[in-house]
Amino acid sequence: MGSILVGIKRFLKNKNTVTIIAILASLGILYGAYYLRIKKATDPVSVPYATRELGPRTLITSDMVAVKKVPGGIVKGGAIINKDLIIGKYVSNKAVIPENGLFYSSMVVNWEDMPSSEFEDIPDCYTVYALKVDPETTYGNSIFPGNYIDLYFETSKVVNRQQVVWFGKFIESIKVLSVTDSNGNNVFETNGDPGVPAFLLFSVPNKVFRLLKIAENRNVGRIIPVQRNANYSKNPKQTAIVNSLIEEEIRSNAVSDELFQLDKAETGRCSE
Repeated sequence: MGSILVGIKRFLKNKNTVTIIAILASLGILYGAYYLRIKKATDPVSVPYATRELGPRTLITSDMVAVKKVPGGIVKGGAIINKDLIIGKYVSNKAVIPENGLFYSSMVVNWEDMPSSEFEDIPDCYTVYALKVDPETTYGNSIFPGNYIDLYFETSKVVNRQQVVWFGKFIESIKVLSVTDSNGNNVFETNGDPGVPAFLLFSVPNKVFRLLKIAENRNVGRIIPVQRNANYSKNPKQTAIVNSLIEEEIRSNAVSDELFQLDKAETGRCSE
């Protein structure tokens, strides 16, 4: 018996033996961690999901929420897994939950936590503009609050006695604050189908606001919203005029009072 214990002690004191045991132990730990990770990612988890698209500021009722099982790996941080924590709350004014989409804590708020107005955070020296739209120019009502869009300008001019259509990007990176119907109601704040869009509301620097009002008042041409992809909204640029020729075309059609107001916006304290 003693000789067996001596043999075991010698075996364990051998450096090669210790190295092999350490490697086997490490492999066992790695395998165990990998197994648990795969199990967590593949085991089904019951989560609430939206039965239809829910727009900003929508009251979430029981018929809008159902439960389904999904692989645990697709449930990211912040996902709400308790249906009772969703019903009776509201979709954030900055979120749209797609049909079959999961609910995340950043998307669901109590009414008292909802901003009273979409216009509370408008920067100084910016003014809200309401652009007339319809289902066609909003791409089938698919421009949502929080999206960043571009504005294009279209007009026709006589060049060498021929009518020429002039079309180009005028202003880039404008954040949509609200989409309203002809009565001023948010088209997405409804428990039924979205309403018919009549205006896109957004804020722009005072100079840009004046140019848009001149184009509108003088009927210089059409201001057309152009939808961009999700990455454009996630990485917005500074709102800016990108076509000086279109700017000059609009200015050339302004009357003296409009030019005075425009020049005042350009040279006042907000011109920096």
